[in-house]
Amino acid sequence: MLDTNLLDILCCPETRGALKLADDACLSAINQAIQAGKLKNVAGENISEKWEEALVVEDGSRAYPVREGIPVLLSDEAIILPVRA
Repeated sequence: MLDTNLLDILCCPETRGALKLADDACLSAINQAIQAGKLKNVAGENISEKWEEALVVEDGSRAYPVREGIPVLLSDEAIILPVRA
């Protein structure tokens, strides 16, 4: 789980919007799409590893993975929301 103090200072590198932790429903949809082989990141690369955590932009437009407790806030690593399996 991310430290709330860290979360307060992070922002989306594209929109500069605030980030929040993805809820269970969002993570479930992301992981269903990954399992179905239908999820690509902004760079067009297939995503094959399950996401344990994610950060979502406040407007709900995109999500970024959190790997081993570290937010990956690279524009190309984001996925566009909403995700459909």
